[in-house]
Amino acid sequence: MPPHERDLDDEIEGHLALAIKERVDRGEDPRAARLAALEEFGYVGAIHDSMRRVWYGRGYDAAEALARDIRIALRSLVRAKGLTSTVVVTLALGIGANAAIFSVVRSVLLRPLVNRDADRLLYIRQTARGIGTENLTFSMPEIGDLESRVTTISTFGDFSTVDFTLIGFGREPRVVTAGVVNGSFFEVMGLRPVLGRLLNAGDDGPKAAGVAVLTHRFWTTVLDRDPSVIGKTIRLGPGMATVVGVLEPSVPYPAETQIIANVVTSPHHLGATMVTDRTHRMTELFGRLAAGATLEAARAELASVHASMMRAHPEAYSARAQVQLHVTTFPDQIASPARTILLLLLAAAAVVFVIACSNVANLILGRSVRREAELVLRAALGAGPGALRRALLAESLVLCAAGAVLGLVLAQPLTAVAGRYAARFSVRALEATVDASVLWLGAGLALGAAVLLAYVPRLPTSDRSGGLGLAGGSLRMTPGTNRRLQIFAMTQIACSFVLLAGAGMLVATLNALQTAHTGYDMRHVLAIDVPPSATGVGSAATLDFFQEAVRRIGALPGVEGVAAGMIVPWRDPSAGLKFQFAFEGYQPADGEEDPTCRFRPVSPRFFAVLGVPTLAGRDFTDGDRDDTELVAIVNQSLAQRLFPSGDAVNRHLWFASRGKPRPRRIVGIVADVDDENVVQEPSLTVYYPLRQMGLPSRLFVRAAGDPYALVPALTRTIRAISADQGVERPTTLEDVRAEVLTPERLNAFVFSAFGGIALLIAVVGVAGVLAFSVSARTREFGVRLAVGSTPSQLLTRVLREGAAIVTAGITAGAAASYVLARVASTYLAAAHTPRVLPAVAAAAVLGAAAVIASLIPAARASRVDVLQALRSE
Repeated sequence: MPPHERDLDDEIEGHLALAIKERVDRGEDPRAARLAALEEFGYVGAIHDSMRRVWYGRGYDAAEALARDIRIALRSLVRAKGLTSTVVVTLALGIGANAAIFSVVRSVLLRPLVNRDADRLLYIRQTARGIGTENLTFSMPEIGDLESRVTTISTFGDFSTVDFTLIGFGREPRVVTAGVVNGSFFEVMGLRPVLGRLLNAGDDGPKAAGVAVLTHRFWTTVLDRDPSVIGKTIRLGPGMATVVGVLEPSVPYPAETQIIANVVTSPHHLGATMVTDRTHRMTELFGRLAAGATLEAARAELASVHASMMRAHPEAYSARAQVQLHVTTFPDQIASPARTILLLLLAAAAVVFVIACSNVANLILGRSVRREAELVLRAALGAGPGALRRALLAESLVLCAAGAVLGLVLAQPLTAVAGRYAARFSVRALEATVDASVLWLGAGLALGAAVLLAYVPRLPTSDRSGGLGLAGGSLRMTPGTNRRLQIFAMTQIACSFVLLAGAGMLVATLNALQTAHTGYDMRHVLAIDVPPSATGVGSAATLDFFQEAVRRIGALPGVEGVAAGMIVPWRDPSAGLKFQFAFEGYQPADGEEDPTCRFRPVSPRFFAVLGVPTLAGRDFTDGDRDDTELVAIVNQSLAQRLFPSGDAVNRHLWFASRGKPRPRRIVGIVADVDDENVVQEPSLTVYYPLRQMGLPSRLFVRAAGDPYALVPALTRTIRAISADQGVERPTTLEDVRAEVLTPERLNAFVFSAFGGIALLIAVVGVAGVLAFSVSARTREFGVRLAVGSTPSQLLTRVLREGAAIVTAGITAGAAASYVLARVASTYLAAAHTPRVLPAVAAAAVLGAAAVIASLIPAARASRVDVLQALRSE
């Protein structure tokens, strides 16, 4: 182990003392003896350094030299405040964006789940891509077949999503989303309680007591971690349940729920339709691999059993639907929706980092031109290429370290923003934090950028004849240096174009969605969720409640009309409200299936309240009841397609797949509206009277003034009919559209932010290139002015140079956008080449910004003083 530095100093002093003592003993003068001993011993600092090299090796010298260069770089950069601030902020933006996106990617794709043996937990689903359904879910008869015949799965867990009105915990009635599960669900999922217990096999069956488990988020955010909730009795819809436990923090899949309860709490799950109807699909299915079974074996067996089920029950599996079974591990299922968008974000962050490094490289290259006299002098005094490069590396390390520190500070709020954005794809994104792994990422990016920047400038030599002389008073750039500056600026412009064109496409899409004509009165109609579970399950009780609510609300001041329905346009899922139907005079060809329509039960005055015109016939009336003639209203597309002669009114249609046909007479035709897509798509829709089929759960109120001003009166009126009734999410249709467009708005915002950052950095890069060019060409401009050029000609010349850089960058960016879109389209069906308008807009924005950035150096060139410029050499 090397001795301490102080020991070396003591040893050197000891040697000197002995030498001095010997000379004094020989009769020499003490002062002369000391000088002679020092001369004989040699330079103490050199001896000290040589001994240190013996003890520590050459690495110590290199480290000490680098530390010395870093101290010099710190003093130098403190004097160049403008350059230092620009470089640090630019790198901070690049490093901060990458650190934030990496935090989210790590949280969603790399962090392990809390589920026990998550890699043996399977998610099983059916798809029907022929009818556009990615998750068909399962019916209880289908689940029963799989449970009885599959051996590679040890246990199945099923999960259905149900909305209940929750009454209890001493709080106002509220609608909660609950998971209704079988007793083995938590065992399959491998989850544990933090309080009490979870559901088990003893909680299964229609004779079991109603029990419920609270999710951790609901327990913490709503109930303030109250430990006394265990054992409390709550009301879920028409039934009662006892809280038996609180679930540990975990990924809420397949739905974000507040409560998870057993089957007996949901009367619908105990009904004959749920138990026996093979096409009544509303249940998600999970399984745990049996001991020794593999994923491939389970997939093969499940596919075989599923194929035999389809052969045995062809009536439940339409050939047109193309029903298939898919099996994935739970971690893959959780990550797959977010993987694509996160990788795109990571790519966008990487592009920003490339732009940042290109811009900083420009600034460093320009600074090296200004420092050329210093570097030439160092080379002339004997500094080798390694020492010169080390000096540049020290400066880059200082800049990049400062950028990394500021970037990691920015990463904290950026991670929160990115996490909220990605949470719509995976709730695990909300768990993203800036931890040690992100610190290492920041350090790695900073070190990589520092090494890159240290090797950007070309080193001078002591014998070079070109470039800046030792006594020169002006800057002179070689063609190679100028070319590198322009290449870096073009790179920034090209990358910025890619991001801006992508952001422009997203903004254009958002604008089209926000301005699309929907066919509804968007501003004056208030949609309210009024779940029927608190009013009772029986259809008569529910219908009577809604009829009375419509009557009382219609009498309130400021209310122009009230109607009831089953779904709020765009906000509520409606996949289960589609059926095949037949109609009068229709005879399908061999192998042809009956057409499919959207089925929408609505109350009288529904179309008038929502502003949908009636084109022919009449609206429903209060006389359209279950004991009267069965009637229907169809939309314009259905009438024109199926009754092209224009005689749809008074014709008959019926469901094609539900037992004995019950024909309904078409009494009206209404304009097309699309309650599934904000931008209308062609569809066939059939409306039924609520009194003849269906249970209402939504109220629509047309207001004469501000719809939100009616909310307190509406709530009081509904609670006066049923004190326990939940009243949820009162929202105008305009705000419903804004809510469902939040993902598109977030897409546009996030990628526009990336594009804006890239644009800012690129503009600084172009301005920097031209500024250095003008500084280095001062004498040239002086000569041009002296021989007759006008300042306006110099201004135009510099602007033309900036335009050439931008044009080349935009051309390269357009080519890169096309290639990237083509490559991405092989992996992403939604990816396509940029449209003309966003691309032109991106080019225009970049061009305008670059021209503005070029004006300052161009104006400086036009104001060059002739005599001063000619004297500068």
